[in-house]
Parts: sequence; structure tokens; C-alpha cells
Amino acid sequence: MYSEYFISLIAGLSLSATAQAADKMGVDVFNSVCAACHTTGAAGAPKFGDKTAWGKRNEQGLAVLIKSAIKGKKIMPAKGGHPDLSDLEVARAVVHMANAGGGTFKEPQSADIAKALK
Repeated sequence: MYSEYFISLIAGLSLSATAQAADKMGVDVFNSVCAACHTTGAAGAPKFGDKTAWGKRNEQGLAVLIKSAIKGKKIMPAKGGHPDLSDLEVARAVVHMANAGGGTFKEPQSADIAKALK
């Protein structure tokens, strides 16, 4: 009985780790989704690496940035128009862009996302 429980527990942990690893990294999401606007500054999007434009946004905090990216803001649609992205993938892209603009945010965790969406 205990061995069946133990095997189930290990299998569940392995699936969880595999699912988490399958999420795209921030740079990959940026390159495939965000770069279209954030490289050129289209529609007023803050340009990647622009410390002046990102400085004001970074001061608002990670939760505000994540919420804007997941929910959408002004002309930017929710998740950059890619509803198939996970909230974690979007948060990773936000950290990638914000840090390129002078931020010092760490890899986002589920608690960061929960705080942003409450």
C-alpha cells in the first residue's frame, strides 16, 4: 500500500516538474510575441531596453506589470493576443523586458502572479 502511494507521489512530482519545464522562457515569449511591438515601439509600447520608458513602469512594481500583460492594457490585448500562453510564460516575458529596461526583478513565481491577479 505504501509503495503504491509512494510511486503515485513520485509520478505526480515528475509530471509537475515536466509541465513546469514545458513553459516557455521569457526571452522565447518576447521573441515570438512581444517583439513585434516592443522592438519598434508600435502603438506606444515601451521599447525593449529603453531605460527611460521602462523606469517609470518598473517603479510601479512587478505585480502591476504582470497584470497589465496578462489582462491587457490600452491597445495591447490580453497576453499580447496569444491566449494560449500560460500566465507564467507571460510573467517571464514581463521580467525579461522590465529587466532589460533597468529592472532587477527575479524569476516570477506563482505567488507573484497570484498577487498581480487579485
